[in-house]
Amino acid sequence: MNSAEKYFEEQMQDTEFRKAFNEEKSRLDIVFLLDELTEKIKMEKPTNELLKGVRKIKRTLKTA
Repeated sequence: MNSAEKYFEEQMQDTEFRKAFNEEKSRLDIVFLLDELTEKIKMEKPTNELLKGVRKIKRTLKTA
């Protein structure tokens, strides 16, 4: 384990840090999925592919 990983593990012991980290990670995951879905819409992908993207976003929101 390098020093950055050790520092991160230490920070994750702090409840406030862990909460903020998880919130930001969830936010970034959702932004990424929305961007991905937007690109699929622009490329006029089939409805089933678009619905897969929507389901991914729903799953991410449930776990956030």
